[in-house]
Amino acid sequence: MSDITISLASLAILLVVYRLYKRWRRISIAHVPGPEPVSFLLGNLGEIYQCQAMEAEFKWQQIYGDVVRFKASFGEDRLLVSDPKALQYIYQTAGYRFHKQPERREMTRLISGRGILWADGAIHRRHRKVMLPGFGGPEVKAFIPLFSAIASQLTEKWKEIISDGSGESAVIDVPHWASRATMDAIGEAAFDYRFGVIDHEGNALGKAYFNLFADTFGTPSKAQIIATSIMGHIPTQILEWLGDYLPSPKLHHARHTAEVATNVAKSLVDSKFKALLQGQGKRDIMSLLVKANVSEKETARLNEEELLAQMRTIILAGHETTANCLSWTLLELSRHPEMQKHLRNEIRTMEKNIQAREDTEFSPRDYEAMPYLSAVLKESLRYHPVAFNSFRQAADDDVLPLSTPIITVSGEVITELPIPKGTKIVTSIGGYNRNQDIFGQDAHIFNPERWLRPDGVKKMVSIGVYSNLLSFAGGVRSCIGWKFALLEMQTFLVRLINDFEFSLTPEAHKVRREPCLVMIPTVEGQVERGAQLPLEVRIAHREEVE
Repeated sequence: MSDITISLASLAILLVVYRLYKRWRRISIAHVPGPEPVSFLLGNLGEIYQCQAMEAEFKWQQIYGDVVRFKASFGEDRLLVSDPKALQYIYQTAGYRFHKQPERREMTRLISGRGILWADGAIHRRHRKVMLPGFGGPEVKAFIPLFSAIASQLTEKWKEIISDGSGESAVIDVPHWASRATMDAIGEAAFDYRFGVIDHEGNALGKAYFNLFADTFGTPSKAQIIATSIMGHIPTQILEWLGDYLPSPKLHHARHTAEVATNVAKSLVDSKFKALLQGQGKRDIMSLLVKANVSEKETARLNEEELLAQMRTIILAGHETTANCLSWTLLELSRHPEMQKHLRNEIRTMEKNIQAREDTEFSPRDYEAMPYLSAVLKESLRYHPVAFNSFRQAADDDVLPLSTPIITVSGEVITELPIPKGTKIVTSIGGYNRNQDIFGQDAHIFNPERWLRPDGVKKMVSIGVYSNLLSFAGGVRSCIGWKFALLEMQTFLVRLINDFEFSLTPEAHKVRREPCLVMIPTVEGQVERGAQLPLEVRIAHREEVE
């Protein structure tokens, strides 16, 4: 180990000790119940990052309730929060008073640059104001023909694979193809640019982004978990230097992807500026951002680095999360053939109605008139939230309101929780989405029917932007592209279920919920291969609708 590395490690440890000493002198959360740490160095972090996604959170939630104190490295107390009122306060009431944790912010910078996912406070407010017009309802609905065309392209590829095989079906790795299809969709919708990833597996951008999360954040060692914990106490400039230059196999993929994506972004931005100057600007999202960037108002502009980062952010969030959500949905429909058949019947009934009015495409109104389609998507978003938690840090001493009182370790009952400045919080999106007071005693069971019953879902407080789920977050940090993602998933799901029948393979019975900053499907014993979900796919017969 070099002298520089030893010096940096020593400095980091001193900073950790000093900050923990200051925290111990202030308000304490030590009275909140929680699990015993595995060790002083690791705390409980191994249980969170080395198990399947949400596994530790569900266990702790059942034992200790909706607010849990757990240990990070060096004895640091942190909170895991799934309490509805506390989450409403963190996301909405005091949204900008709960910053992104420094180490998590640096991770975001590495994979998407200094864009809206990275930004905090006034910078985030400016980014959001500039980007929102590109994700409005009318703008998003105009993309349905595009989404439908990409979905058709995907189905034709799958039909070719089946016809080239030796039987009536084929085993298809869903995330591999879903990622390629959603990247093509985001390319044309957001940038009016054809990436061509479905047709060309060797596409540089598609290769750069595939398995980015798994390679960068998957299967962390104990040493890496401790290092990540230390990162939160290192000054930002040093932290960014380490992110850019520290030799690390884990960071190689992220750096390569950043280089490839930035080069593509620069080329696209240049072409958009030229088109704008020639009066040929279009309505794709990047064109709208470039147009906003020539505004005289400083609050409506992004600098060049921010503009390039927004493209990287849109690609990452717009294709990876949607592809994973589609994968999880198809897994559940494969596990429940009766649900799959019910959905196919609804789709084909609507298809006949569309043909009767002499149309050829599903419209947003058609999707809204398909209650079981909505129920399946809501249940998939609830049960398999791709972004299953988020990481916040209190900017000041604060007080969290509580839906359910906490019984402290001393037996005191409290209805609100004072927290000190700097408290690190994991907001458990998965924990909230399976809250039994909201979603019923069967909250840990995949059941779309809950969304079709008047009493199936209770609304305790208003948090999420879609059906009060937290899957798209809420408040000032809610996903600005949630309408885009929902319409894309509806379009893809309608086409795929209409054309194909999906069933489980032996490998699909061994699927893990892999925590890689997001939740991806992997196969037990093959985690090193990254995202995988092999399903058996066959052409769906065109029998009469039951």
